[in-house]
Amino acid sequence: MTQEIQDYATYIASLPRVLAGAAALFRDTEGRVLLVEPNYRKGWALPGGTIESDTGETPRQAAGRETREEIGLDVELGQLLVVDWVRSPHRPPIAAYLYDGGVLDAERLAAISLQEEELLSWKLVPVDEVRTYALGSLGDRILAGLAALADGAGAVELVDGRRVGEIG
Repeated sequence: MTQEIQDYATYIASLPRVLAGAAALFRDTEGRVLLVEPNYRKGWALPGGTIESDTGETPRQAAGRETREEIGLDVELGQLLVVDWVRSPHRPPIAAYLYDGGVLDAERLAAISLQEEELLSWKLVPVDEVRTYALGSLGDRILAGLAALADGAGAVELVDGRRVGEIG
């Protein structure tokens, strides 16, 4: 029996690695997107981060936890909008989950409290400027999330920010 357990552990250790992250898509009453400015890399981001899968955390739980940690808001997240398989030659692929954070009124926006260890600032960005701030596939992921909200057809599957079926 011990040999079976060891063989299984060896098998698991030999499997490819995938990173996983989760974020929340918040808008204001004018439809602008809430972005945060990290201090550890270029470009802006959504409130979110790494899924702590070693502790059993789910993608939805991670998006909620990261929202509380990064901007100080404890909100019940809405539907899953996007799953994006993001590849890079410099790291394992990332499975990125994006949830609807909802619309924040003036009172909720005023309650934002930034996690100063990781973030420099936050701002509301008009939809047509999202790609200017959210670099790479993140801008496309945000726009796909907004489209999923608008059409109500459910979550969208992306690869590197592009809808599956549009990749060619």
